[in-house]
Amino acid sequence: MAYTHLIVEVSERFVGTITLNRPDELNTFNSLLASELAAALLAMDADPKVRVIIVKGAGKAFCAGIDVNELADKTAMEYRQWIEHMEQPLIAISRMKKPVIAQVHGVAAANGMGLVASADLAIAASNTKMGLTAINVGLNCVGPVIPVSRCVGRKKALELLLFGELIKAPEAQALGLLNRVVDKEALESEAMTWAEILAKKSPVAVQIAKKGFYASEDLPYDRQFDLMNEAFARLCTTHDAKEGVQAFFEKRNPRWQER
Repeated sequence: MAYTHLIVEVSERFVGTITLNRPDELNTFNSLLASELAAALLAMDADPKVRVIIVKGAGKAFCAGIDVNELADKTAMEYRQWIEHMEQPLIAISRMKKPVIAQVHGVAAANGMGLVASADLAIAASNTKMGLTAINVGLNCVGPVIPVSRCVGRKKALELLLFGELIKAPEAQALGLLNRVVDKEALESEAMTWAEILAKKSPVAVQIAKKGFYASEDLPYDRQFDLMNEAFARLCTTHDAKEGVQAFFEKRNPRWQER
């Protein structure tokens, strides 16, 4: 598939990369970018040559939110449909089998911060700033705050939502929005190395782990164990589980099934 606002690549080491490519507009979401990103994520999720997906931005920012040029002259119903369309990539990630890593630099604001929070993992340059900034122009980030709140908790999420301030990478990491913070010069190589390490794990084990985590997240405590134990039992019947244990005893690298 040809993309207008994305650059899509797949490496020989099972890592797919999706680059938001509207650098002159700070990679803000317009309707086409939102459509393309959702489609690219789902295409990579179905691609047997991809085990891990990196999402990053071209130019000087990761993503500065939504393109406000699309705001004018809509009815309330049209605004509802429009904002739901912009949020589809954020929702899609939790439904995908494969892990998604956000590679963040510059600014990640509004829907851009939501995209980082929605990603399964996130690595950022030390000069990154993040915020739910729409309140500063008379709007709000009530969509992006949903994944943000799951990372940081209610009180901090409301502070970010209502004040619209940008926070720096170290604070974002301390709050649970980022897994790793690295020097900006090393971001590209560190993100790819991290993704390649994950891509060496059993694909079926990783995918069952991710699916189980999201499916159990809102269940009562005891039901979470029920669901996770069922997922573990299914995993134990697979080729990869048997192969991984056998390889451990034989002191060799495992040979995972492609899926």
